[in-house]
Amino acid sequence: MTLLQDGALTAAFDSASTAYDRLVGANPGYHRQLRRSARRLALPDGGEGLRVLDLGCGTGASTAALLAAAPHAEITAVDASAGMLERAAAKEWPGNVAFVHTPAEELEQAGVSGPFDAVFAAYLVRNLTDPDKVLNGLRGLLRPGGRLAVHEYALSGAARHRLVWTAVCRSVIIPAGSLGPGGADLYRHLWRSVLEFDTAPELAERLTAAGFEPVRTAPLPGWEYGILHTFLARAPR
Repeated sequence: MTLLQDGALTAAFDSASTAYDRLVGANPGYHRQLRRSARRLALPDGGEGLRVLDLGCGTGASTAALLAAAPHAEITAVDASAGMLERAAAKEWPGNVAFVHTPAEELEQAGVSGPFDAVFAAYLVRNLTDPDKVLNGLRGLLRPGGRLAVHEYALSGAARHRLVWTAVCRSVIIPAGSLGPGGADLYRHLWRSVLEFDTAPELAERLTAAGFEPVRTAPLPGWEYGILHTFLARAPR
């Protein structure tokens, strides 16, 4: 299958948005894994006085994870999908959270400007048409020494992890997604996007090439071990 791109992918997320929380909530550990990656940013003092960008916030699960890790940070949460963002903004949030509708490639045009002390990007990078351009832009949005956490499905490279991912997608994720609004197209895309994107070592190399230093890869536990990782890095000082 051909992967969805840009407007087609955004439209697929719009269509699926009303059922998205219910579907991801059926994934054991989904929210716990996001909170673990957000904690790995190791933001001091509960984020007091810090600006954090939640890039690709979807329906707000990553935003909630950031709030749990840094309840006092000023969080700007952005997403390209109006449908997903509407679901996120409809939830109850404290005054230190703001939502902005914009693709990751157009942050500046939407008035999202740095410097940020940290960026959290969950399930985003593999869905970008030009991830290198976005990552280079993020480096420029971060203050010197600012922190980046990429929470992403990126296979270890071992054949067994590729087989597990495909088995779960074919037996659970795609059939469940097909019952919701928009059908199975988005979930077929998400399955293939993982198989066709970087392995974990390749994504670490991509971050290094974008100027982040040092880059550390931390696996996440559970059935997604070897499939889901946190990539931690800093902007140069």
